[in-house]
Amino acid sequence: MYCSVSHTPSPVIRNAWRELFGGMIQERREALGLSVEEAARLAGMEASEWAAVESGGVAADQDRLRAIADAIEVGFDEMALTVYLCQGAWAE
Repeated sequence: MYCSVSHTPSPVIRNAWRELFGGMIQERREALGLSVEEAARLAGMEASEWAAVESGGVAADQDRLRAIADAIEVGFDEMALTVYLCQGAWAE
């Protein structure tokens, strides 16, 4: 049996998903011993953009997600799955 619920998550739930996503990115960066500035440079981003991702923002396109994944040495498939699993964070 398949059940689909289509409703917009509450702000509390969306915030929890954002924190989970950003925390995963931050944890991986720190495990590699990279500063925000170093990771951002590796991804071709500004440090403020990287900090926004770690705060729960999501890159708008696949190229940016791929660059973030490369910077933290994570496969793109894993990054895409993480975004998919946390997609409730960005639901409006």
